[in-house]
Amino acid sequence: MRNIRLIARLDVKAPNLVKGIQFEGLRKLGDPNKFAERYYLEGIDEIYYEDIVASLYERNNILEIVSQTTRNIFVPVTVGGGLRTVEDVAAVLRAGADKVAINTGAIKSPEIITEISRRFGSQCMVLSIQAKKNHDDWEAFYDNGRERSGLDVIEWARRGQNLGAGEIILTSVDQEGTGTGLDINLVRAVTDVVDIPVVASGGLGNPDHLVDVINYGNADAVAIATALHYQKFSLREFREKCLNEHISVRVPPN
Repeated sequence: MRNIRLIARLDVKAPNLVKGIQFEGLRKLGDPNKFAERYYLEGIDEIYYEDIVASLYERNNILEIVSQTTRNIFVPVTVGGGLRTVEDVAAVLRAGADKVAINTGAIKSPEIITEISRRFGSQCMVLSIQAKKNHDDWEAFYDNGRERSGLDVIEWARRGQNLGAGEIILTSVDQEGTGTGLDINLVRAVTDVVDIPVVASGGLGNPDHLVDVINYGNADAVAIATALHYQKFSLREFREKCLNEHISVRVPPN
């Protein structure tokens, strides 16, 4: 039985943790390190930091946050946002990250997927896909859902795997921040065509949503943001729901 990972997603506009709906109307929530430490103590499996303005302004301001986080937290940390070169990736890994999530950089220069995978290992190279519904399919967007790529999400996921990505973080821009449930059809369409793990993101509002995207979307991991940041539900409640539904998740020691 596969073990489902629960991942805390923290969107950052340095120096603050922020949250909006569909990446718009961002609200400042506080120090991201304090949120990350709380989730770590509650037993989160991984932390995912996304610098949500880095690509727009072509800069990366998250290194100090990552460095501070990884001094106190000992679970895998993924970092995305504004990473366009192998040198950018190396800097984030030196700061303590375990994996990098690449969206804009991969769309504009797909060969970077292979370069990162070869230099740092495929387990380090996470393809970030921001998807928007387009009639009967989905299109990949970048710059936090602002810019169209013209790429079909399903074909892009398949191509990303072939280029060397070891994991996919799949975010529904339409559902992101709404708390009304994940786009299960989107997740299932991607998990059906790739063999690498898929992290479902965007729209999770309660434990039932978590169970649904695992059972029907076949997600390998789920990113949680709003439900945790606003303390609508605890990690314990998410874990207990999974266990009650016979879904295998890591249970941290007391």
